[in-house]
Amino acid sequence: MQRSRTGRLYPDVGFARNEFARALNTALGPGTVSASGRTPRRPTEPPLVLLGCSGGPDSLALAAVAAHFVRRGELRVGAVIVDHQMQPGSAQVAETAAATCRELGLTPVTVATVTVDTRRDGPEMAARTARYEAFEQAVEATGAQAILLAHTLDDQAETVLLGLARGSGTRSLAGMPTVRKTDAFTVIRPLLNLRRNQIEAICAVEELRPWHDPTNADTTLARARVRHEVLPFLEEQLGGDVATALARTAAILGPDARYLDEQARAIFDSGELTAEVPGLQPPEDVRGQAAYYGRAALAALPDALRLRVLALAVTAAGGETPGFERLRALDEFVADHAKGGPLQLAGHVSAWRVRPAGAFRATGVLIIGRTR
Repeated sequence: MQRSRTGRLYPDVGFARNEFARALNTALGPGTVSASGRTPRRPTEPPLVLLGCSGGPDSLALAAVAAHFVRRGELRVGAVIVDHQMQPGSAQVAETAAATCRELGLTPVTVATVTVDTRRDGPEMAARTARYEAFEQAVEATGAQAILLAHTLDDQAETVLLGLARGSGTRSLAGMPTVRKTDAFTVIRPLLNLRRNQIEAICAVEELRPWHDPTNADTTLARARVRHEVLPFLEEQLGGDVATALARTAAILGPDARYLDEQARAIFDSGELTAEVPGLQPPEDVRGQAAYYGRAALAALPDALRLRVLALAVTAAGGETPGFERLRALDEFVADHAKGGPLQLAGHVSAWRVRPAGAFRATGVLIIGRTR
């Protein structure tokens, strides 16, 4: 076991602790925890974070790593075990995971039983939505500063490969960031540089008995097929460590994607694209307030920024983030000078081109609004 301060430190445990400290200090501020063994001095109690735990190898390994910093008094770590009720015996799996987290010294530890609604999304996305709602409620109840998730380098490689197969853009190919701030909480993934075999080694040395999700072996599911068939085939045919190369791709693209997103958001929020046209009325189909954008200002933006800005305009109107085909169609729609529309977009949002009298007569205006 590596739960005490004595004995030789197992290399994978040491590496995981260093990665944990690096991620926590990036997310919560330098000196939050120390990888050197020197406990930071604080005038107040240590910050509280919550660990999303399934009872599987990844999350139990993360729980064991986090417990090290709890024992040193540097961090308070609780756990949220989400029972999705999607498999027989899920309640028992959740209770066993909760008991292991408590044994490791994590507190508070709660089990959240959720109902997964698959009427709108597929099972994986619906489960994720229910899980994140449970995380949000736990953060609100405890005042935790972040949620810890146990995704690994192998998970990252699978995510990038699935994004490539879908023809996704840089945001998808950038994979999962180590730190991501949502509207409700901060997500931290401290194990993104660890391989699955290192996770198994940590579980062994910590004498943990993880639950193995049977869906991970179900190759009718795309992610399991990538894990058990596609990646091994690529490594056999291409040679080298394909998973590490894919994760490296995500690490390279991540900062680029975030920078472009930030620039697009700044442009959109600045109001410089807004068209002020006195007396211009929205089309009859619009329900509520429509947004007006100068077509010339949009057309002048670099492609990478314009597409992102247009996506923001659609979601600001109450629609869904457009996919590649609809976003490309909207971009081409903006480029045309003639009057036209409506162009239908996901989420009951439409776009129109108009040429009002006055300053925008020559260049035209793009109207985006919700239609029902």
